[in-house]
Amino acid sequence: MNITSFLLYCVIMTFTPGPTNVVILSTVQGFGIKKAMEYSYGATIAFGALLAISATLNTILVAVIPKILIVMQTIGTLYILYLAYQIYKMDTAGSTEEHVATFRSGFIMQFINPKVVLFTMTVIPSFVMPYYAEPHLLALFVAMITAIGFLAFVTWVIFGAMFKELLLKYQKLVNVSMSLFLIYSAIMGSGLVDLIRR
Repeated sequence: MNITSFLLYCVIMTFTPGPTNVVILSTVQGFGIKKAMEYSYGATIAFGALLAISATLNTILVAVIPKILIVMQTIGTLYILYLAYQIYKMDTAGSTEEHVATFRSGFIMQFINPKVVLFTMTVIPSFVMPYYAEPHLLALFVAMITAIGFLAFVTWVIFGAMFKELLLKYQKLVNVSMSLFLIYSAIMGSGLVDLIRR
């Protein structure tokens, strides 16, 4: 097993901007570290669950992946667009916190986030299973990758906290930017780009 490429893949996929990280940054800006961590805990548990599902049911998932991917892309795109709208109106709607900055929304986001689902379905079979098949070793890798994901979420919380004053000063611009990042993520995860390229 090439541990360097495995770790690079994990770090790049978890630390780079994606729907979950953008929502975390926006949540810190709008509601503070506590709410962002609540969201991150939900995201981390779901992330670990997806990794465990991938490790346990890899053969079944690979067999039905085209059907799962289409449904996941459609639902995920719609949900991410909804989050983009919630973030866009965050500074004027007091009820946004209930929808965006919760443990539940962090948990749900992982199951419909194309970036996360595709990562969890590829990292175990591509990097781990060719070399390790024992259940206790698979569990160890699931725990390790989940920890990397949690570190990525916490990094985004810290980044948001460090620059909170700046983000608050330009709140509307930040909200619009975060919404545009989410819209971009939704488009990239929807499969539209692949259809256009064909």
